[in-house]
Amino acid sequence: MPRAKRGFKARRRRNRIMKAASGFVGRRSRTFRRALDAVHKAWAHAYRGRKHKKRNMRRLWIVRVNAAARTNGLSYSRLIEGLGKAGIELDRKILAELAVADAGAFARVAESARAAL
Repeated sequence: MPRAKRGFKARRRRNRIMKAASGFVGRRSRTFRRALDAVHKAWAHAYRGRKHKKRNMRRLWIVRVNAAARTNGLSYSRLIEGLGKAGIELDRKILAELAVADAGAFARVAESARAAL
């Protein structure tokens, strides 16, 4: 009886890793063992980067809202407190979009927050 080689499954697994490593520099794109390490590291960085992107976007929104709030005579924390007391449920993303795109609408929101304080 002929021996069974690991042909199809192993080749498919290796080809998937080598395709993911195409574009890497040097041996990392040409040899399977180096490519496997590089691809696993890249996937780990990508996973972490997706978490960092959310964190960084929230920081950017807060900076923008704070800047717009200060032009309207409020600090960021007082604005958020006033919005909570006024029952206005706008998240930071929408507030930042208002601050950048429509300063008049943001001024009305800030005024209602100031009135609730």
